[in-house]
Amino acid sequence: MNMLVDGEWRTDAFESTNEEGAFERQETTFRDEIRDDPDATYPAEADRYHLYVSYACPWAHRTLLVRKLKGLEDAITVNYVDPFRDEGGWQFTPEKDGCTRDTVNGSDYLREVYQTADPDATCRVTVPVLYDKETDTIVNNESKEILRMLDTEMGDVATRDVDLYPEGYQEEVDRIIEEIYEPVNNGVYRAGFAKSQSAYDEAVTELFDALDHWDEVLADQRYLAGDRLTEADICMFTTLVRFDQVYHTHFMCNKQQIQQYDTLWPYLRDLYQTPGVAETVRMDHIKEHYYTTHPEVTPTRIIAAGPDLDFTAEHNRDELPGGPPAALSDAPEPAQ
Repeated sequence: MNMLVDGEWRTDAFESTNEEGAFERQETTFRDEIRDDPDATYPAEADRYHLYVSYACPWAHRTLLVRKLKGLEDAITVNYVDPFRDEGGWQFTPEKDGCTRDTVNGSDYLREVYQTADPDATCRVTVPVLYDKETDTIVNNESKEILRMLDTEMGDVATRDVDLYPEGYQEEVDRIIEEIYEPVNNGVYRAGFAKSQSAYDEAVTELFDALDHWDEVLADQRYLAGDRLTEADICMFTTLVRFDQVYHTHFMCNKQQIQQYDTLWPYLRDLYQTPGVAETVRMDHIKEHYYTTHPEVTPTRIIAAGPDLDFTAEHNRDELPGGPPAALSDAPEPAQ
């Protein structure tokens, strides 16, 4: 797999599966943090930080969602890479719909941003990237930590009073995010990139056991942590919204589609219809990325046609206690 080694781009640097054929995700490298403290190395300030993301990537999608829901669009700028990723890595192709040039560093490839931050970097080049325009460096490239920083540290520059990590829910939110990561968020990749039957069987079993569990939990409550929309729902949403379109077929997670679940399917539609959320979903980028970027899984690079899902259909989840924050009432409605 491709990565930087001592600042040089290598296309054969490491193997993503272990000796048993199980997919192993590498740890992210840049782990500094923005803090709501004027004396912090990276203080919470408007127009200082920049996100590099892909619409296709579920990890990057998390940060786009928080940026949108909190009303941080003016405070944090963003660039979008091409959904197709070849041996050169994530690329900026402004001529393509939904993609942009690198407005901060003028790079052609995202790897150049990493080399700017650390000329001797040894790491994978991933999205999202939280970049500090003042010091010309990467603050963080771990999605869970960026999500938390944008949610909890940027309140003074946010335009909406939306708290996705509210007091009284924090321990439960942390528990759920941890609980869904390995079987669900990473589980679809463990299934899709498995190189042995036993590794695939284990991943798929854990994935659908977890989906069955959360389908039951959500039968009696509107959101994962109860009656409040939280970071846990953000983390679940970006996997579920991709599931039937790509993971079910491309990653062979085909025991069942999300649209076949009694609760998870209306729950997904409820989240999609939360004001502002639909605007962050680009299914064309999602499908192009997965079906064309993993030749070891789909060597023909043919993009699957279906299924045709109606995320805007009635969900009746508003009959349960709770609902989206009132501050979201001015955000755009989902496209019909």
